Amino acid sequence: MFRIEKRRRTRLTAALEMCEVTYHATVRSARGAQSNALFGLMMNVVFIALFILTLYVTMTIMGMKSNQFRGDFVMFLMTGVTSYMTFNKTMRAVYGAEGPTSAMMLHAPMNTIVAIASSALSALYIQMFSVIVILFVYHVAFKPLEIASPSYALFMMLSAWVFGIATGLVLMAIKPWAPKLAPIMMLIVARVNIFASGKMVVGNALSFSLLKFFDWNPLFHIIDQMRGAVFLNYMPRNSDVAYVYEVSFALFVLGMMGEFFSRKHVSRSWFAH
Repeated sequence: MFRIEKRRRTRLTAALEMCEVTYHATVRSARGAQSNALFGLMMNVVFIALFILTLYVTMTIMGMKSNQFRGDFVMFLMTGVTSYMTFNKTMRAVYGAEGPTSAMMLHAPMNTIVAIASSALSALYIQMFSVIVILFVYHVAFKPLEIASPSYALFMMLSAWVFGIATGLVLMAIKPWAPKLAPIMMLIVARVNIFASGKMVVGNALSFSLLKFFDWNPLFHIIDQMRGAVFLNYMPRNSDVAYVYEVSFALFVLGMMGEFFSRKHVSRSWFAH
């Protein structure tokens, strides 16, 4: 008679299989709803470029351009926009990751951790690609780039990504229990961060009364620190990287606890109409 032989799996084999599943899930997530992957990437590049252009025109018309510190004004805007977009896109990607009731979870190697990781990695890949393309075009077509500390600037972009993962996890954990409230909360977080992130202000130039409207937000600290990495003559005094990771770690722990609890209790009938 036929006999099914059990295959012995070592920890290394299981880890490699998990990495393979994560890779394929990341590619699937990066393609998204676009039939052409390159088209989807270029659309994100165009969106970020238009965002920067809109801010440039708006701040020039309002006379805010002359009030900024000396340096490349486009790079000043780019540091804020890229950090905000990295956070926002990652938060939305993690929030929209497939949950325990998804059809993809019927496949044995797939689980919610892989879905979350692949969504976060695809968001990072798309944002990194977009930033590299925009910086390359700006360097070649407009003005040579001079970045004081490229490695630290990259680290701050990754910090925005980490903060986006932590925030998205909390919202994802809330979604099964409050499916109508969770998207509203995500929209509020995204809209508040348009202004509270401080991407249009200089951290060192803020008075104490204005600083309190921004310094509670880890994204403000990320953007201010990134400007310190990009501009040689700017030393951020009102921001702290440690605060970013303290808040991110707290949100990450809360999000993972909520996701684990929801995974054990969620039912497909919750979403039946």
